Amino acid sequence: MKKLLILIVFLFVQLFVRADGGMWIPLYLGANEAEMQQMGFHLTADDIYSINHYSMKDGIMLFGGGCTGELISPDGLLITNHHCGYSFVQGHSSMEHNYLHNGFWSKSRDEEIVTPGLTVTFLVYMEDVTAKVLEGVTDDMEESKRNKVIKQNIQKVEDAAIEGTHYTAKIKPFYYGNQYFLFVNEVFEDVRLVGVPPESIGKFGGDTDNWMWPRHTGDFSLWRIYTDKDGNPAPYSPDNIPMKSKKYFPISIQGVNEGDFTLVFGYPGSTQQFLISDAVDIKVNVQNPIAIHSRDLRLTAMKRQMEKSTEIRLMYSAKSNSISNGWKKWIGESKGILECNVIDKKIAEEQAFTKWVNDDPSRRKAYGNLFTDMKKLYADYRDQVKSTTFIGEAILGVEFNKFLYSRYYFFSVGCDPEVWTAEQLSKERDNLSGQVESFYKSYNQDIDKECFIELMYYYFSTQDAKLIPAELHKYINLPKSEWEAMWNRTVKQYPYLFDGAKALEAVKNGKRKDWAKLQHSEMCQIVVAAVKALAASYNAQDKTEEQLDLCYRKYVKALMEKDTDKTFYPDANLTMRVTYGNVKGFSPSDGVQYVHYTTLDGVIAKDNPEIFDYKVDPKLKELCAKKDYGRYANAKGELPVCFIASNHTTGGNSGSPVINADGYLIGINFDRVWEGTMSDINYDVNRCRNISLDVRYFLFIVDKFAGAQNIIDELDLR
Repeated sequence: MKKLLILIVFLFVQLFVRADGGMWIPLYLGANEAEMQQMGFHLTADDIYSINHYSMKDGIMLFGGGCTGELISPDGLLITNHHCGYSFVQGHSSMEHNYLHNGFWSKSRDEEIVTPGLTVTFLVYMEDVTAKVLEGVTDDMEESKRNKVIKQNIQKVEDAAIEGTHYTAKIKPFYYGNQYFLFVNEVFEDVRLVGVPPESIGKFGGDTDNWMWPRHTGDFSLWRIYTDKDGNPAPYSPDNIPMKSKKYFPISIQGVNEGDFTLVFGYPGSTQQFLISDAVDIKVNVQNPIAIHSRDLRLTAMKRQMEKSTEIRLMYSAKSNSISNGWKKWIGESKGILECNVIDKKIAEEQAFTKWVNDDPSRRKAYGNLFTDMKKLYADYRDQVKSTTFIGEAILGVEFNKFLYSRYYFFSVGCDPEVWTAEQLSKERDNLSGQVESFYKSYNQDIDKECFIELMYYYFSTQDAKLIPAELHKYINLPKSEWEAMWNRTVKQYPYLFDGAKALEAVKNGKRKDWAKLQHSEMCQIVVAAVKALAASYNAQDKTEEQLDLCYRKYVKALMEKDTDKTFYPDANLTMRVTYGNVKGFSPSDGVQYVHYTTLDGVIAKDNPEIFDYKVDPKLKELCAKKDYGRYANAKGELPVCFIASNHTTGGNSGSPVINADGYLIGINFDRVWEGTMSDINYDVNRCRNISLDVRYFLFIVDKFAGAQNIIDELDLR
C-alpha cells in the first residue's frame, strides 16, 4: 500500500508543473510537454529523452566527476566549460608549453592531447525501480533491517541491469528514499584535448567576476572522445578512433532575444529545497561565515604571491580557482537567503504544516512529533557543523597541515620498529617519495606560511572553547607572532619538511629514530589532535544526518499529501535533469535593471593591463577595433559574449547545453548570478538566473581569434 501511494502521489503531482524553477526527471517530461510548448518549444518530450530512438540525452554526458558536456559533431567532438577542464589543462601545461596561459588549438587529430584520468559518462537509460527496491519493506520495520533489505535489493537490480554488458549501473534515492531510480551508463576513458582559449578569454574577470552579472567570460574548452574500432569504450590506444556520435547538437548562429525559450540539459549536483528553518539558519549563521572567512584568508595569501610570479600563478591557478568558487558562492547564497527572508518563509511553511497535522487525528499520530524531533537534532547539529567546518576549512586549510597528517605523521608512526618491518619501511619510503615529489611541485612555502599564521590564529581566537580539544586549550588566543615563531622553528628542524629536496632526501635515507620523533613535534601534535576531533565530530554529524534523513523522508511524503496541487521535483543528486525557462534580464536591487546579454565591447571596457584577470589579449583588441566579427555579430553589429535566462541550475550544470525551441545549441551554461546562488535552497524566479556563454562568441574565438578552421568545418552551423 505504501509503495502504491508513493507512485500515485508522484505521478499525480507531475501533472501540475510550473516554469518557476524545477529540475525535471527526463523520463517524465511528457507531463511538462504542454507547458514547454506554450512557452515556445517546437519539439516534444520524446525528442529530449527516448529509449526507442536516439534523442538529446544521447548527446549529453557527465564530464569528469562533476560537470556536463555535449557532443557538437559527428566525430565525438564535445564542448564543456573552460573551468571544467581547467585542472586537466593545467596538468598538460608547463613553463615551456603553458596552455593555461596561452591556450591550445589542435590543427589535426594527431595533435589532440591524451588526457589520462578524464572520463565521460553517457546515460543509456533510466528506470523507476521503487517497487523493486522496496520489495519486502514494511512500515513497521526497524530502520537497520529496512536498510539491509534495500541494500540487497539494490545490488540485485543493479547486477541484473548490466549482466552481459560493458555498462555500469547505479541506483539513487529520490525524495529522501521515497523513490528510487536506476541509471545504466556507458563510460568512455579515452578523452583528448582539442582546444582551449587562453586564460585571458576562458577565465576573463577571474574571481572578481565569478558568479557576477554582467559577465564577459569565454568559458569553454573542446575535447574529443575516442573508442575502439567497434565503437566501444576502451583505454587509450593509438589505434582508437574518434567516436561516431549517436546524437550531436547543431549550433544556431541566429542568436537569442528577450523571452526566447531555453532548455538546459545536464547533471546538476546538489540542491536542498526541503530544508527546514533550523537547517537554513545553521548554513547562514554558522557554516557559511566560517568557510567564507577561512577561504578569504587563503585566497589573500595566494593572490599576494601569484601577482609576483608567472610560475606561482601556474602552480596555484587550479587551487585558487577551486577555493574561490565556493567562497564567493556562499557569500551570495547567504546574501540572497537574508534579503529574501527565506528563514521566515520556512517558519511560515512549518506553521502551516503543523496546523494541517493538528487538524486530523491520524495525521497527528503519524507526524505530530516530526518537528520536535528535527529541532532537537538540529540543536546538536549546530555544534557538529561548527566543529567540522572550522577544522576542515581553517586548520586543514593549511596545505602543509593536511599533508603533515595524511603522509608524514603516519610515516613517522610506522618508523617505530614495532609497527613496520624493514621491508615495509622500504616500501613505504618508495610510496612516500612519489607523494613528496608531487606535493612540492605545486607548493609555495610563503603562501602556506601566511595561511598557517592567519588560519591558526582565526581558529584559536574564534572557535568556542568547548569545541576545541582540551589538550589544545593552551593555544587559545595565542598571538600571531607565536604562530609565526612555531612555523620558523619547524622549518629549521629535521627532517626539513618545508624544503622539498631536503624532505625527499630525508624520506629516502633518513634514520628511523629521527623520523619517529616527528610525531611528537609541537606542530604535528596540534594537527593530530585537531584531526581526531574532526573525525569524532564528523562521526557524530553523520549519525545526526542519518536521523534527519529519516525525518525528511517522512516530511517530504507528508508535504506531498498536504499540497496535492503543488509541484514537487526531486532535489538534484548528479543525475540527468531538464530545466527550462526564458531568456530574461532581471533587477537585483531597487533602481537597477540588467539586460539579458553582454558584448565584446564590455570586455574591452574592462581592460586593465595592471590586473591579471582583466588583461585583454592584443589580438582580441585588434579584432574588436576592426569589428571583424564575421557572421557571428548580432543585428546591431555587436559581438554577443554571454546571456542570462531563468533556468534553474546548480553546480554540475557547468558545461550544460542551452538549447533553443528547435533543439539547436545556443549557449553553454557556466554560472549563476550572485544574487541567485541561494537557488539550491530557495529558487526565486525574480532574481535567479543562469549565465551562459553565447555560442557565437565561442565560434568567433575558434574561427577569428584562433584560426582553427578545421574545428569550424566539423560543426553543423544553422
